[in-house]
Amino acid sequence: MNWKIIFQLSIFGLIMAFGTVFLIPEKISGIFWLPIFIFCAYVIARVCSSKFFLNGFMVSIVNCVWITGVHLLLYTRYVALNSDMVQNLPHIFANHPRRDMLVVGPVIGVISGLIIGFFAFIASKIVKPKQAAV
Repeated sequence: MNWKIIFQLSIFGLIMAFGTVFLIPEKISGIFWLPIFIFCAYVIARVCSSKFFLNGFMVSIVNCVWITGVHLLLYTRYVALNSDMVQNLPHIFANHPRRDMLVVGPVIGVISGLIIGFFAFIASKIVKPKQAAV
């Protein structure tokens, strides 16, 4: 795996974590995530020589750490921007929303990791890898 590229691409997750706390309501965050997923897949296909799916998956797992951490640390501000989403949570999440973020965050990370991983695998079949300097 290419940990350098995984960490570099995960910075998008850190940016989106703060974005969804201060600017971007969760209900429209998908508009931002789709281009990020596509860009990450392209970069992975271009830079990595193997394990495209796993590299994409791990980008999302690191994103999950960033996003869950920022949302927990800035919980009050996050809820203020996303109050409509928080109010519509199922009863099971109503009593301990921060604890539930710790459970749901990694689940979303795995699901989005499967998507980025799949995108990276497909991109590896389309995009030519970057040639090493001679």
